[in-house]
Amino acid sequence: MSYPALTAFCRRQGIGQNIKQPVGEYVFAPGQEMQHDTSPHKLKMGGHLRAVQIASAVLCYSRMLFFQFYPTFQRFDCKVFLTEALKYFTGCCGVTMIDNTSVVVLRGTGADMVPVPEMAAFAERYDFKFQAHEVGDANRSGRVERPFTFIQKNFLAGREFSDWKDLNRQARDWCDRVNRTYKKHIRAIPWELYVAERPHLKPLPVWVPEVYRLHHRIVDVEGYVAVQTNRYSVPVGWIGRQVEVRESKDTIEIQCGLRESVRHGRIIDPIAKRITLPEHRPARGMGIKRTDPRPEEKILEQLVPGIASYVAGMKKCGRKYITIALRQLLRMAREYPREAFLSAVREAAHYGLYDLDRLERMILRRIASDYFHLDPQNH
Repeated sequence: MSYPALTAFCRRQGIGQNIKQPVGEYVFAPGQEMQHDTSPHKLKMGGHLRAVQIASAVLCYSRMLFFQFYPTFQRFDCKVFLTEALKYFTGCCGVTMIDNTSVVVLRGTGADMVPVPEMAAFAERYDFKFQAHEVGDANRSGRVERPFTFIQKNFLAGREFSDWKDLNRQARDWCDRVNRTYKKHIRAIPWELYVAERPHLKPLPVWVPEVYRLHHRIVDVEGYVAVQTNRYSVPVGWIGRQVEVRESKDTIEIQCGLRESVRHGRIIDPIAKRITLPEHRPARGMGIKRTDPRPEEKILEQLVPGIASYVAGMKKCGRKYITIALRQLLRMAREYPREAFLSAVREAAHYGLYDLDRLERMILRRIASDYFHLDPQNH
């Protein structure tokens, strides 16, 4: 018996064959379920090819589609996207189906899934519940899985974008156009089905709060606050103070105390960029000038009355930070003999020498013969 004849006989008799099961069909009532998922893709932005995350949401009954792009997708981004999606649909369904992503899931999978308290509180605000499909049951979220290939082959193909705002604006416009186009696989227009589904959606709250992420920072010595590697300027009077930073979708709001606040446009990419507002930095030559002498200067004038001219030249021509230089000069004035110190300072001032390390060597040469005499009889 030939091998093809043997395998044909086995198939007819059911030997070594798995019994095929017919696939099912998921039918959804209007307003029953919305599906949400993300998928990584690559696109051209600003002349460069880069990886992005596509976040998509679909109403299961009407097939209304909404998607946006993000550099990463964390819980903050998830809440921002879902808020935008619910605004776009002008309502929400009772259930939002997700895969078993750690962005939403705290523990468990499928029917045993427990959401993160932060995300559960977000869902409670809009009166819906997160539900995860069973592991390996990708067909359960097929309404949102299928459009990713459609987006890649139709929206991203041949397109270039200048920045994130341009990308998401074009995505929203494309959703408006596609949702009003006839779909052969459902034999209907999603917008017409949405008109019938809209009365069954749960209405949004009267006031939709802005999604934000809260940080606490201390203003650095340059007058900036760092958020996601980007640095935002604040008034110079805030240096060293603790501030509260509220990061929202488009803005960075920095608050110092109860009444002082600063607002910046948010940079989405973590690119270590500095954002400086003109009012936070005085014009060249208009900065705050220090008129009072530093504490080290006052002590030096008391210890060495004739050293003021050398200190003025050191402040003008010295290479070290003035505070460090004054402290080093004060230490030498306290530790070394007065005559050797003044003699070295006069010689250094005569030649315009303000290198304090070299000044200290000059002092040591002067005191070497006075304090380090060697007795020849002891050798």
